[in-house]
Amino acid sequence: ARPPAATREPYRPIPSGAITEGEVYFQIYALLLSGLGLAVGCDVWTGHEWPVITLVASIGIFLAYIYSAPPLKLKANGWTGTFALGSSYIALPWWCGHAMFNAGTLGPQEVVLTLLYSIAGLGIAIVNDFKSIEGDTALGMNSLPVAFGIDTAKWICVGAIDLTQLSVAAYLYLIGETRYTLILLALILPQMFAQLTFVQDPVANDVKYQAAAQPFLVFGILTTAIAVGHHTF
Repeated sequence: ARPPAATREPYRPIPSGAITEGEVYFQIYALLLSGLGLAVGCDVWTGHEWPVITLVASIGIFLAYIYSAPPLKLKANGWTGTFALGSSYIALPWWCGHAMFNAGTLGPQEVVLTLLYSIAGLGIAIVNDFKSIEGDTALGMNSLPVAFGIDTAKWICVGAIDLTQLSVAAYLYLIGETRYTLILLALILPQMFAQLTFVQDPVANDVKYQAAAQPFLVFGILTTAIAVGHHTF
């Protein structure tokens, strides 16, 4: 049987033969050890009595492993796989950055907001699945475009992205951070505009959408982080 990547995306470095298996393992262990070493170094540098950053890095490593490896193999399920990616893109980096400055102030509001934003990350991850529908179907990978079809999955995708951000904007408004609410809303609108083209053909417009909309999502996350840091709970 062909490796999964060779069926889904044969142009990638490993299935295309651009790098050898030995080089793959070298990269895995080099990134693993350097990442853990950097996390430990950050904990030492910041004087943490408890290795918060190392713990966050370890969670990320565990997620990376169970994303592809059996028996859990999160990527085989559209919901668990995309949320694992979303949390790796958003929640874990936020926790790590926050811990670098002041681990003691990482409270429930930051955890809830970042996990909520990870649902938006789920939507972004779905964008990448449209181009792999044929390969995923052949391999029994139950991505959301495979499970629900393109027409339903595209609305799940944009719904997860938009509703998450609108919910965060409503939260900022409720805690009195009106200025940041307006900034966040202004950053959501260009994403919605880009989605008008994306939903017409998600397979053809996936890269175009990512390039047009994702910077505004990232700046929205930064806006939320500044608002939360500015607010006194």
